[in-house]
Amino acid sequence: MKKANSLDWLKGQTDIRSLRAAVCDLNGVMRGKRIPVEQVEKVLAGGLRMPLSVVGVDIWGEDIVNSPLVFATGDADGLCEPIGRGILPMDWTAEPTALIPLWLREENGSPFGGDPRQALAGVANRFRDLGLRPVVAMELEFYLYDPTERRPVAPVSPVTGKRLDADAVLSIDELDDFGAFFGDVYAACALQGVPADSAIAENGIGQFEINLMHVNDPLRAADDAVLFKRIVKGVARKHGFAASFMAKPYGGRSGSGLHVHFSLLDRKGKNVFDNGGPEGSDTLRHAVAGLMEAMAETTLLFAPHFNSYRRLRPGTHAPSAAAWGYENRTVAMRIPGGPPKARRIEHRVAGADANPYLVLAGILAGALVGIERRMTPPDPVTGDAYALKLKGLPPDWASAINAFAAGAIVEATLPLMLRDMLVACKRQEMATFAGQVTDFEYETYLDMV
Repeated sequence: MKKANSLDWLKGQTDIRSLRAAVCDLNGVMRGKRIPVEQVEKVLAGGLRMPLSVVGVDIWGEDIVNSPLVFATGDADGLCEPIGRGILPMDWTAEPTALIPLWLREENGSPFGGDPRQALAGVANRFRDLGLRPVVAMELEFYLYDPTERRPVAPVSPVTGKRLDADAVLSIDELDDFGAFFGDVYAACALQGVPADSAIAENGIGQFEINLMHVNDPLRAADDAVLFKRIVKGVARKHGFAASFMAKPYGGRSGSGLHVHFSLLDRKGKNVFDNGGPEGSDTLRHAVAGLMEAMAETTLLFAPHFNSYRRLRPGTHAPSAAAWGYENRTVAMRIPGGPPKARRIEHRVAGADANPYLVLAGILAGALVGIERRMTPPDPVTGDAYALKLKGLPPDWASAINAFAAGAIVEATLPLMLRDMLVACKRQEMATFAGQVTDFEYETYLDMV
């Protein structure tokens, strides 16, 4: 039997005439090339080249002004290496095609420090050196909306023909109304090896969540999330909708999060967060303490965009302070209940708009430092964390950028090239936003002042 993503499989797909070969940039956007199918073996052998600067462009795809990658090096190429997922079918495009995901290396073969996947690999290697292996699962929320409108509005139900007009949290009927869409999402995930699990209707109109099953490889977990987002957006277009992972597409409705569950296995396969009881081990508490210590300087990885900070507000089902607790969804780090062998940390800060590679790199970096330094967290929060006076997250985009730029834990755990590239990228984006005058500002001030 031909494996679905193998070279032999591709040779049997006579309707596929071109492929997509792409890397993931700092913003989580896939950028690359359309290549003739005849060049597939060259790509799989690592023979494709792209400018190293491609992963460092801003959200609009513009080069970063005065970037040393562009100007000091003459915009040098790097080596594009397949990440090991093979050839991934895509049937939602105008004509059938497939994707080959790549990551970047320097000309001498060393990992390129500005590649977000390479940054995550570096942190994962630090855990490997400690004899630990992260086990990771992600939950991603997204909105379906009507693409014919200038601003997002709820989609029309394929069954009733009526536009959705109410929050329908955990509604089975709403899931059934969009059953054809979900069926195609699960089918595409199966073809690409993305372990999609349960789906629910979330709090917002047209908002859904799909959980990805846990895997014992953080790189694969992040790959799954990046591929899943492309699948959802592509399948939505196929069905006449649009899908968005924007953190806060509606000012008055729920934002979309990317929650990360993780535990750590030792060399014998034992969960080191498990002490046989509900409270978890000392190692779990060390990890929590590191996450809290790193929170301010890593928030940019969890909330990387201007819009991201509309989601991180008190009382909005998103955390607003660096706090932890047991079975408490008002805190940033929740310790779920359940059997001791499944003891884990749920990190609830990231928005669905964030780059999964950088989200995991930031989470694991904080946990790593806490474990290495045997740090002790404050007492867990019980009850409503929003009602307490706790150390808040950076309140805005500029504060998060500055904290990331100056962060000691960031400097100790992530490539300095990635830090500098991301700071330059975000400062350029922030300057662009600052130069825009919104319609609401005109409506408020033009005739009144």
